[in-house]
Amino acid sequence: MFRDGVRKSIWQEEIRKFPSKIHTDPLYDVAIVGGGITGISTAMRLQKAGKKCIILEASNIGFGTTGGTTAHLNNFFDTTYAEAIKDFGLDNAILLKNVGIEALHIIKNNIHEFDIDCDFEMKTGYLFALDEKQEKKLADIIEGSSKVGHRIDSINDIPFPIPFKAAAIIPDQAQFHPVKYIKKLTEAFIAAGGVFIEKCLCKSHEEFDDMVRLHTSKGIINATHVIYATHIPPGINQLHFMNAPYRSYAIAFTLKGDSYPKDLGYDLVDPYHYYRIQEIDGKNLLIAGGEDHKTGHSDDTGVCFSRLENYVRQYFDVGTAQYSWSSQYYEPVDGLPYIGVLPGSKGRIYTATGFRGNGMIFGTITSQILSDLIVKGSNKYEQLFSPGRIKPIAGFSTFVQEQATVMFDFIKDKLLTEKITSLSEIKDGEAKVIRYEGESYALYKEKGGSLHMVKSTCPHAKCEVRWNSAEITWDCPCHGSRFNVNGKLLTGPAVKDLQRIES
Repeated sequence: MFRDGVRKSIWQEEIRKFPSKIHTDPLYDVAIVGGGITGISTAMRLQKAGKKCIILEASNIGFGTTGGTTAHLNNFFDTTYAEAIKDFGLDNAILLKNVGIEALHIIKNNIHEFDIDCDFEMKTGYLFALDEKQEKKLADIIEGSSKVGHRIDSINDIPFPIPFKAAAIIPDQAQFHPVKYIKKLTEAFIAAGGVFIEKCLCKSHEEFDDMVRLHTSKGIINATHVIYATHIPPGINQLHFMNAPYRSYAIAFTLKGDSYPKDLGYDLVDPYHYYRIQEIDGKNLLIAGGEDHKTGHSDDTGVCFSRLENYVRQYFDVGTAQYSWSSQYYEPVDGLPYIGVLPGSKGRIYTATGFRGNGMIFGTITSQILSDLIVKGSNKYEQLFSPGRIKPIAGFSTFVQEQATVMFDFIKDKLLTEKITSLSEIKDGEAKVIRYEGESYALYKEKGGSLHMVKSTCPHAKCEVRWNSAEITWDCPCHGSRFNVNGKLLTGPAVKDLQRIES
């Protein structure tokens, strides 16, 4: 398994494992936990700056969201400039605009410097409103973009075969192959003297005045600084109450004929749909994404794929659904990511989380922010993205709603777990969380009758996991930890497996 689920992404053929390397240094300058675009980009930049770095990846590069992204490279974000102006002020909204531009420059510079062949292409983006409510939102987006100096123009036609009420064009966007990109970046990092270790789970840390000690599945590793580039930091931290886990779905279709939109498209439905073309093995495929929902909050995740496929076929002339997959991201309560010193630490531990649907850009700008904080002591974006920022108004209602949902899920799942008297009550192909002889279990019975049984309580914050039928996983609805049918940890913030019960 090269990804955190059973479904294969369009990028997965490029995921490769790196030879295991034994770390020999008693003290690294920086230990980076996580082998996605955030961790690898940041490690490379720090290594170039003369720091002695080690990357620790629990599985393999691209295992998580970098291997499941649709890889749009935008200088506009899920949090619009109009929203950023309202919540953070005009000056900070202008700073946010610069992030998209600067991150794209970093990617282009890395491609040039390290000779990375990753299918990078500049593209034009199109936003389109499908009804009057979306039309009003589009007008606000255009107005907010104008105020920060970000170019977006109203147009009367789009290259996508979807009926619309209003549309806008955004120049200077891009796309690439994310796994080809991070694979070459990892090779460059190793060539520059960096150490990269796969299958190395970081279980805990101890922070001292002059160093941090990481306890990992491959022993103790000491570093002057530690960066958690793990999508959300492990353990229990206030950031878990400021971010909500979501899943997004994607399908790559074969195309009929040569008449298809070659640029990037986005509607303003909630949740929105997004489109792009990618060449794989000499064949152009249409990637469509959408149907987002909170992790663990869909009764049947397979239906999400069906809805997305039916929607695409309604408008596009496509053939086979050649790839279909889902991935996870985190929604911050006030709309902006948290990049900087980990709250509650003494200043030697850093994190980056809350990227919404813009992980390729925010993961890339993290490399600049965190390397500057470690090497220079400051960065121009540090206050905007500070994990310790306090916004009593922006995001407060969202914060209250999310915490109420977490508590509701926690209590409901504890109280309403179905009770059974015999394991024979579980049907072939069925999965459910049950109470049996006073204990809660997560059970999955294969079509052939093989039974997989684990304790159902997530070891992170003791919530009960829920079944994800599309990925054949157990997902935690509270903070997004995910496990396979035998309880093996796939994604944190948990750092332990679900306890497996031999049946």
